[in-house]
Amino acid sequence: MMDDIQLIQTIERYLEGKMQPEEKAFFEQQRKTVPEIDQMVVEHNMFTHQMEDFAANQRLKYKLHDVHNKLLVEGVITESENINTKAKLVHLWNRYRKVTAIAAVVGGAMALIISGMISYFAPTNKQAIQQLGQEVEKLKQGQRYQGNKINEVVSKMPKDAEVRGGGTGFLIDGKGYIVTNAHVLKGAFFANVYNDGKEYKTKIVFIDNDKDLAVLKIDDKDYTPIKSLPYGIAKHGIELGEEIFTLGYPRNEIVYNVGYLSAKTGYGGDTLSCQIQMSANPGNSGGPLLNKHGEVVGVISTKERQADGVTFAITSKYIFRLIDDIKKLDTSYQRIKLPAYSSIKSADRVNQIKQIEDCVFLIKAYN
Repeated sequence: MMDDIQLIQTIERYLEGKMQPEEKAFFEQQRKTVPEIDQMVVEHNMFTHQMEDFAANQRLKYKLHDVHNKLLVEGVITESENINTKAKLVHLWNRYRKVTAIAAVVGGAMALIISGMISYFAPTNKQAIQQLGQEVEKLKQGQRYQGNKINEVVSKMPKDAEVRGGGTGFLIDGKGYIVTNAHVLKGAFFANVYNDGKEYKTKIVFIDNDKDLAVLKIDDKDYTPIKSLPYGIAKHGIELGEEIFTLGYPRNEIVYNVGYLSAKTGYGGDTLSCQIQMSANPGNSGGPLLNKHGEVVGVISTKERQADGVTFAITSKYIFRLIDDIKKLDTSYQRIKLPAYSSIKSADRVNQIKQIEDCVFLIKAYN
């Protein structure tokens, strides 16, 4: 894939009409299939026109300055503050005020555009990406998640529990092992998970802040292990433009979302993650990213603050590395077995979702 400088040069040649017909047809097809390229063409075209207007404004400014100096030399106007001079200057203003007003508007617009571009592209103290875990206020006593609402029932959380955050997690082993993002558990020591109106206590098995991944283990007598998970976890990557989907909990009800792979690396070329074109909200963190075959290809983690629909997911190969690290540190977890085969490969999307959603959990992390 061409780098940024080559892409800008290509866009300039396209806008200036310097492309051969075959090259132009290929580039226009790229605009249709890659939204980021189309957006860059539109923005570059606008920027070029605004710069041309700004240059015209500057030329007008210099011309008016020259005219003013010429009139001073010819004695038509003076720098004195007498009434006649003021009248002549007002006449000169009336003559040029329309074009000056236009120039002022263009100049103001350019100032705003340039300021906005500087704010967008220049490094700032604000984070460029946003983690998608939920920051949750202290849970009210006696509340418990029940499918699509919170009912007034007895929770398994301690009465004085303070919820620190939340997000989504999904089973990687039917015995109750759940993967999520490390930042979902940030500042918490315990977590409960919820699915289909049921609440389960868990223990935190492992947190890897560098990979932003964590593993929970359901530790609750009410949990019934699942013999076989419907999805597999892929060791391979996905191709540009390939459709993907996710299930998660940006609200107290499970939510489905769909998109496509827009870049094989994450923000700033990060090789830990990939970029997907899909809307995501706080609470989606830790949700599974799946391909059309029902294979987990990633874990939703962050999104870009300044761009709509630009979301990032940690690629699934790091789930394997995470489990390898756990097994090396503690031999009691040797029995963790990641699913390799998707039994829903041939199912339609609706039936895929029906089987997957039982394995995806709302997470509430607390102290």
